[in-house]
Formats: sequence, C-alpha cells, structure tokens
Amino acid sequence: MTQGFDTAREFAYTKADFDQVRQRIYRIAGISLSDGKADLVYSRLARRLRATGIGDFREYLAQLDTDPEEQREFVNALTTNLTSFFREPHHFDMLAQFLPRRSNPIRIWCGAASTGEEPYSLAMTAVESFGSLTPPVKILATDLDTQVLATAEAGIYSEEKIERLSTGRRQQFFFRGKGSKQGLVRIHPALQALLSFRQLNLLDTKWPLKPGFDAIFLRNVMIYFDKPTQAAVLQRCASVLQPDGLLFVGHSESLAHVANLFSPIGRTVYKLQSTRKAS
Repeated sequence: MTQGFDTAREFAYTKADFDQVRQRIYRIAGISLSDGKADLVYSRLARRLRATGIGDFREYLAQLDTDPEEQREFVNALTTNLTSFFREPHHFDMLAQFLPRRSNPIRIWCGAASTGEEPYSLAMTAVESFGSLTPPVKILATDLDTQVLATAEAGIYSEEKIERLSTGRRQQFFFRGKGSKQGLVRIHPALQALLSFRQLNLLDTKWPLKPGFDAIFLRNVMIYFDKPTQAAVLQRCASVLQPDGLLFVGHSESLAHVANLFSPIGRTVYKLQSTRKAS
C-alpha cells in the first residue's frame, strides 16, 4: 500500500479514513493501532461495509455516530481474539497450587474471555485442584466483544480446539457430538455452572464489579493499550483484587511502569505492592 493508500479497491480507502478508524477505536476501546495495521483495518471493516450495504468508508464512519449497534460491530471487527485452552500453561499450574490455600468462596475474574477457552481452562483447573466438579470457585468472564462472549457461553468447539489437551481432560470435560454435530465438542455443564459471562469495557472509569477477587487473569489485552491506558486499567485492577490476590498477565506484557502498584512473584504473575496493601 502506498503512503496515500491505494483506492483501486472494492471500497475507496484513504489515510484519512484509517486515521479516523484509529481515533475511534482508541476512544471507544483504548486500542492503539500502529501505521502497519492499515491493511488489516481495511480487510476487517470491508466486511462491515458489505454487510450494511454502505458504499464507502466515510459514510460508514459517519453512521457509527448514530448507530450504537453498528458501533458494537465495529469494535467486534477490530478486536483480535487469539486464544486456546491452557495457553501459557505455567499460569494454570500456579493457580492450581494457589486455590486450595484460599478461603471460600473463591472468586476469579477473567477480563479478556474471548471465545471461552481461557475461562474454561480456569474452571478445569479449579475442578482438578479440588478433586470435585463443584469446587468452591466462581469465575466471572468478561470481554468487550459480544460475539465472542456468545460463543464462550454456548461452550461448543471444534474437535481441533481440544486436540492438544490430555486424553483425561478430553474425556472428563467434553462431550463429543454425534450425527449433524460430529466434529464438535460441548463443554461439561459442570464447568459452565462455575462461570458467568458479562460484557465489560476495560476503559470504563467505573467497573460494575464487586471488589475482592482472589485472582485476576488479564492476559494479552494490554498490548493493545498505550502506557497511560494500561496504567489506568491496572489501577482499577488493584482496586478489585484481594490484598493477597494474584494478577496474571500475558507473556509479552510488563508491569514495570506500575511498580508502585504491583510487584512480580513469578513469570508474568504479580501481587499488590505491600505499600498498596497497607493503604
């Protein structure tokens, strides 16, 4: 793509259009798009133009101001949802050791639930840690993207999604589809019973969350925020985490810029600073 952008496309697309998209997704969702994301933005939003029958990006962007439903579709289209069961497995090993030491009931918040693989991995960890399908654990799973939340709540996946899980986990936690459902698996209802799903925008200044989470999983989402936005989100995380609770972040995320709030205790696992706990 040239500096001014190539207009020899299905939809005319200019640098000004891309800049407008960047400003809007930052304002709505806190996502900072680099210059290198111009082609990705075009490919994802072109689908919305086709779906809505709108002829160009300028008209589409103008419609966002008066169409809350399309604004949700806009955010959904630009949100990256890469996830898998037991991604970054060392976190779940640490959680398994942590849970039995907690007072009941135990509350976990998964703040970037995506299509559900992460919160269901948390549920499996809880079941295994307590040796019961009804552990004293409640998991809140939130995401900005309403479409992926619907997939998560349904709990139905392709067999390929679970092929890397152990045979024991596949047999204990999933039911294989038959007939027209062949090739699909459904999550065990006992795991679904441990979870509740809710849309939440991490940029909201007030989160509708009851404080006192024993663990927060906020993994691989802050990489899309700039440093001031990260600091604001992490400040609110600190306010809803138990004084001796744990915060889990993604493998490429560092909290060095909020060392006044959190200190590391393991590989991308953090606890509240002692000065914070005493305040």
